Amino acid sequence: MRDLHQKIQGWLNFADVKINGDRPWDIQIKDNRTYTRILAQGSLGFGESYMDGWWSADKVDELISRLLAAELDKKISPMSLAWPIVKSRVLNAQSKKKAFEIGERHYDIGNDLYKRMLDRRMVYTCGYWSKANNLAEAQEAKLDLVCRKLGLKAGDRVLDIGCGWGSFAKFAAEKYGARVVGITVSKEQKELAEKKCEGLPIEIRLQDYREVNEKFDHIVSLGMIEHVGYKNYRIYMKMVRRCLKDSGLFLLHTIGGNKSVTGTNSWIEKYIFPNSMLPSAKQLAKAFEGLFVMEDWHNFGVDYDKTLMAWYENFKSHWNEIKDNYPPYFFRMWEFYLLSCAGSFRCRKNQLWQIVLAPKGVRGGYVGVK
Repeated sequence: MRDLHQKIQGWLNFADVKINGDRPWDIQIKDNRTYTRILAQGSLGFGESYMDGWWSADKVDELISRLLAAELDKKISPMSLAWPIVKSRVLNAQSKKKAFEIGERHYDIGNDLYKRMLDRRMVYTCGYWSKANNLAEAQEAKLDLVCRKLGLKAGDRVLDIGCGWGSFAKFAAEKYGARVVGITVSKEQKELAEKKCEGLPIEIRLQDYREVNEKFDHIVSLGMIEHVGYKNYRIYMKMVRRCLKDSGLFLLHTIGGNKSVTGTNSWIEKYIFPNSMLPSAKQLAKAFEGLFVMEDWHNFGVDYDKTLMAWYENFKSHWNEIKDNYPPYFFRMWEFYLLSCAGSFRCRKNQLWQIVLAPKGVRGGYVGVK
């Protein structure tokens, strides 16, 4: 065990992390089996051992940020993790038949959780913090930013792909007079979104994006293409082009990766977002090539760090209100999810892009909005 301790400490030195050190980001080993578990299972074993209480840190988010910045995830890559990569290349994990799995396994786990973790509008995507003082202001600013980038006006008919609990649809209808069709693969989201949007010109559908075949003035997609998969990016972009009027704009809001991949982190895949993956700039550009003119590409990935930490504080402070509705391991699982994702944005491993696409380009040029 001493040899394993020294081997892992040698790797951790690249990230300026000490085993059982006294700094907030230093890892505290509670169970020596952590070493063999990490070596055997990589990121999956690292996350699961945290869930089991085998290790801790005062600042898990900063620990993860340092580990990722030092690219230690690449140094520990067990052969047991090769199969998921092979599988992602052979199978289409985001096929139409599998489209509703993410809704059932992530978004349907309980509106009680999301009501307490998110802002009052229940926006489950990155906020825009340039002038915001809190989460609610950051989410209002993001929704307004989207509407302004589209040049949204009263009477416009908008498709919201992956509408969540209706936050954008309600904002666009109330503040800009838009008519919105929102689609989701989550039954719980649909039910609550319909209640929140009652009385407004909004239709919420339980529908896969591939089934939409009608025209809209504008189309938005806020945090949904992360569930589409690289084998379906072109299909997705063709669907958007088919449904968007020539004079309209498509705004794509997505987490992005610095490198092209065909799968996701093994722990995230198993416990948080099954069948998910983050697109790269190259993959997205290839998918919309010949279909759209790219008018604007805005990166504010650092804002996701603030958003995730705000979600974490909400989750932690309200946990006692809902803990009886979830299994014992859930708190540490969800905590690791939020804090590790915050760390990934902090070290700039992940980005947040808003991309504005036009079918034939904007005559006279597009005026960017921030």
